[in-house]
This record gives sequence, C-alpha cells and structure tokens, in this order.
Amino acid sequence: MIEPTLVIIKPDGLSKALTGNILSRLSESKLEIVAAKMVRVSKELAELHYQHLKNEPFFESVVQYLKGDHHVKKKVLAMIYWGENAIARVRELAGATNPEEADPRSIRGSYGRITSHGIYENVLHASSCTEDVEREIKLWFNPNDIILDLYPTKLITESVTQRVWA
Repeated sequence: MIEPTLVIIKPDGLSKALTGNILSRLSESKLEIVAAKMVRVSKELAELHYQHLKNEPFFESVVQYLKGDHHVKKKVLAMIYWGENAIARVRELAGATNPEEADPRSIRGSYGRITSHGIYENVLHASSCTEDVEREIKLWFNPNDIILDLYPTKLITESVTQRVWA
C-alpha cells in the first residue's frame, strides 16, 4: 500500500549532528520525501503530539524533550516520507522506542540512549499506524507544505494577518 509517514529528527539528533547519518539510513527505505521543514516546537504542539501520553507520569518530560528544553538545539526536522509500506519500513529502520531494546543496527540502537533522568533520547519519531500518521501530519504540516494531496482539503477565504519579509 502506498502511504505517507511522519518522521521527526528530535533535538538530540540535531544537537549531536546526526541529521546526515539519520537521513542516509532513512534513504535505505527508497521512500520519497514529500515535505520537510525545521520547526521550533511550542509547548502546545508538543502536548498535542504526545496527547496519547497525557496521563502518564513522564508526560511533562517528553513535552520538554520535544521542545528541546534538554538540548542546545531547540528545534526539530519534521518530514513526510511517501511510498510503499512507508510506516512499516521507516519503523523497521528506526528500531524500538527504547534505545536499549532497539536492534543495534537500527537508528535508535545506533544513536539513542537513556539519560540519567530516565528520558529516552531516541533521536527520531516515526509514526506507528495510519491513524497516527494522519493526525500527526495535520498537526505538523499545512496542505501547501506538502507536494502531494494526501488528504482532502478545502479553500477558505478570510482576512489573515501574516508575517512577510520586510
């Protein structure tokens, strides 16, 4: 099945200058990148991204982690990969969420760690299922950011204040 998936190189991946290594590993999937952008993650975006963990005792830690509060680089690289079985292919390359349980040949097994505070620094996010992919893509990207029409859209006309180059 041809499908999209969301991949986010997290602040620890950027802080450790692993972006090139991670992208090289992801290129093994032979999937196409159809959107990419650097994002300063707000608290609201991080909370929405991790809403499924809202009742967990570590919720605030993962929100801070995604915002970059634990790292010098307070940004992420968000990307949409597209192709045959994209979700499964990316998740296989990524490895288990817990870096200590990840195959050592996977991205998380190679570059992830658990901090002394118990935070999983697993260098990237990879969507886990079709439902999560759609919800997450719609959180991180606007339709015009993506070179394909992934989901139905509508046109709205309204007066908008926007930031433009001076």
